[in-house]
Amino acid sequence: MNKGAKERIVLGIDPGTNVLGYCVVEQKGREMKLLCMDVLKLGKIEDMPTRMKILFDSIITIIDKYHPDILSIEAPFFGKNVQSMLKLGRAQGLCIAAAFSRSIPFVEYAPRKIKQSITGNGASSKEQVALMLQRILKFEDMPKYLDATDALAAALCYINQRDIVYEETTPAKPKSKKASWASFVSDNPNKVR
Repeated sequence: MNKGAKERIVLGIDPGTNVLGYCVVEQKGREMKLLCMDVLKLGKIEDMPTRMKILFDSIITIIDKYHPDILSIEAPFFGKNVQSMLKLGRAQGLCIAAAFSRSIPFVEYAPRKIKQSITGNGASSKEQVALMLQRILKFEDMPKYLDATDALAAALCYINQRDIVYEETTPAKPKSKKASWASFVSDNPNKVR
């Protein structure tokens, strides 16, 4: 699908080995449509290699169904429990590997960056983020697990950041040299003799 600068499908993931949140958002211009939002519940699977295989296969299934253009994933946060961080890193790595296996690029954002992008405050609670997302995308039922809305926040963070970059890098109409010199002189009278 040949998409313009503001037409894309974004897969958002909040990685986890017990509960992994995911969503798919379609953007066309300023319109955003939530295609799916759910969680993978993996905590009851005792064998970690089996759990990781199910996680990988599930992400591949989602990718093959929705054909996203980009994976936007939450970066692991630094915590005191090293084992939890390692497991979270594995989950994130498997999601990225699944995207790579289908030639889909990825971006990652720190949890604070994602929250700030949605609510304007990097210290917002999961509940505050979820409520803001509900207002933005107008979905009725709040998911049972806020990992799903965290994934949605990651997807919207990419859309928000991408649109800012796109607007900033869109070439401005070139000014004539005369206009820019006159502008410089009026802005800097003490630099011209």
